[in-house]
Amino acid sequence: MSATAKLLRDKGIAITGSDEGVYPPVSDFLTRERIPYNTEYAAANIPADADLIVIGKNAKLIPETNAEVAAAFLSGRRLASFPEVLSELTESSEVLVVAGSYGKSTSAAIIAHCLGSLSPGSGEASDPSFFIGAIPFTPSTNARMGTGKLFVLEGDEYPSSNTDQRSKFLHYHPQHLLIVPIAHDHLNVFPTSDDYLKPFEQLVEMVPSAGSVVMCLEGKLSKELLSRLARPIVTYGVHDGSYRACDIEWGETTGFTIRRDGSDIARVTTTQLGIHNIQNIVGVAAFIFSHHLMTTGQFADAIAGFRGIRRRLDRKSDRTIVPIYEGFGSSYDKARSAIAAIRQHFPTRRLIVIFEPHTFSWRNRDALHWYDDVFAGADKIFVYEPATQGATTHTQVSQKEIVDRVLGAGFEAEAISNPQDAMHKIGDALRPADVVLLLSSGNLGGLIERVALYCEEKFPG
Repeated sequence: MSATAKLLRDKGIAITGSDEGVYPPVSDFLTRERIPYNTEYAAANIPADADLIVIGKNAKLIPETNAEVAAAFLSGRRLASFPEVLSELTESSEVLVVAGSYGKSTSAAIIAHCLGSLSPGSGEASDPSFFIGAIPFTPSTNARMGTGKLFVLEGDEYPSSNTDQRSKFLHYHPQHLLIVPIAHDHLNVFPTSDDYLKPFEQLVEMVPSAGSVVMCLEGKLSKELLSRLARPIVTYGVHDGSYRACDIEWGETTGFTIRRDGSDIARVTTTQLGIHNIQNIVGVAAFIFSHHLMTTGQFADAIAGFRGIRRRLDRKSDRTIVPIYEGFGSSYDKARSAIAAIRQHFPTRRLIVIFEPHTFSWRNRDALHWYDDVFAGADKIFVYEPATQGATTHTQVSQKEIVDRVLGAGFEAEAISNPQDAMHKIGDALRPADVVLLLSSGNLGGLIERVALYCEEKFPG
C-alpha cells in the first residue's frame, strides 16, 4: 500500500491513508516521503473531496467492524484494491511481473537496481519504473515512475481484497514473467497445492507469445508448475536449470560464476547472505541476459553494489560483537532460507532465533507440522505470542501449542510475550559468541529495536 501511495503521489495525486500499528521500515518510509496517514481508523479520515478510496486486504478492513471502511462503502466514491490501481498505472508500459513464493521482493529490487544503474539514454532498459513489496536499501525507494519502457512489478498470489478473491497478480498485464521458487503457502486461502498452483497457471497464460517467462526450478512445487505449462520457458537455479551458479566462494563477500548451458558468462560478488540470494541473482541474470539488457561487466558492477532489502537478513547494528539479523519470516520456506543463510555464514556461533507467528499460515492448525523442522540449525528459539487479527477466520493455534510442538521436535524453545519480560529472558540467554536471527512479518512487540539496543550496551563492539 505504501508503494502504491508513492506511485500515485509521484503522478501528482494528493494522498492520505489510515492504518493501525504502523512501524519501521514503513513508518520511516512514509515520513521520509511526506505521505500523511492516520494511526486509527475513523470515518472522519476520508477527505470530503476524495475521488478514489483504496482498501487493502487486512482482515480488519471490513465494513461490519471498521467505521472507516463502512463510511467508504456508503460514500458513493469509487473503491478499488491496490492491484486494480497498479493495473491502471502500468497499462501503457512493458510490464515484467516478478511472482512466486519467496524471493519476489529481492529479485524485483535487484532488477530495478541493475537497470537503474545504466546511464540515462543508454537504451530502452535504462530508468525503469518499479513497484517492490518491501523497502530496499538499493534502490533507495520501493516505487518510482521512471522514463524507460519497462515496469518491474512485484506480483502477489494473495487475494486482492476482502471483496475480490482473485490473486493480485491476475489484475496485471505481463509482457514478461520472472517466477521465483514456488512452494505451497497461504494455506488459509489455498488449502491444497493444486489450489495454490492454479493462479500461477493463469498468470503464465496471460503472457503474449512474443513475451518471455523465466522460471526457477528449485522450489518444492516449481517443477510441478513447469509440467503444466505449454510454452517456452527459460529456466534457472543454483544447481538446476539453463542458468546456474558454480564455483561459489563463501565469505562476508561471496563470489560465484553464472553459467548458461555449460558456458561461463559472468563472475559476480555479493554481500548478500545465503544461497537463496545467489538463486535470486541467477534468476535476474537469466532475465537480463536472455533479453540482452546489460553487458556482463555492467551486471557484475551492479550486483557488487546491491545492498539488499530491509528486513531481509539486514544487520540491525554494527555497534555490537553479537551479529543481529532480521529475516522476513512470513512462511516456512522464508524462515528455512534465513536460518540456513545464518548457519552458512556463522557456522561456529550459537544461533538464537526470536520468532513471531504473525501470518495466518504460521497460526493455522493445518500448518502445525511446519514446526517439526523449520528451526533446524537453531540452538535456542524464543516464540513470541501469535498475532490475533483475523484469528476467528481460521483454525488458530495457541502459543502453548506452538512451543510444545517445537519442544517435541527436540529443540530448546521458550514462550515470550510482554516485551519487558521477554527482554529479561532473552538477555539471560545471550552470550557474546551468539548470533541472533529475528523472524517475523510483524514488529515482534518492539523487540527488534530492544534486542539491538541491549546487545550494543551488553556486548559493545
